[in-house]
Amino acid sequence: EVHLVESGGALVQPGGSLRLSCAASGFTFSAAYMSWLRQAPGKGLEWISYISPAGTTIDYADSVKGRFTISRDNAKTTVYLQMNNLRTEDSAMYYCSTSRSGVPRGQGTQVTVSS
Repeated sequence: EVHLVESGGALVQPGGSLRLSCAASGFTFSAAYMSWLRQAPGKGLEWISYISPAGTTIDYADSVKGRFTISRDNAKTTVYLQMNNLRTEDSAMYYCSTSRSGVPRGQGTQVTVSS
């Protein structure tokens, strides 16, 4: 059974940084594409980034390109999302998933960007 646990969310001021983590278990992590998605209140689920199993292929949504960096540690079965220059519009619940559709995903970690 796929098990994903996100962490690292917090309240941060605009322009600040956060690093999210997603601990994975229950599947062959080193063979899996991993994605990060987010959902703001009243909005749909938005895919924001994915990384290939070896980390050689990475893509970002335009909304985060140049500010967010995805990475992974296959030995720790963990995927990360480094978020820099955060904006108020980045406020959302952030999820990791084994697919770009967000299914399955973890319980999420809340990021709030506010002064």
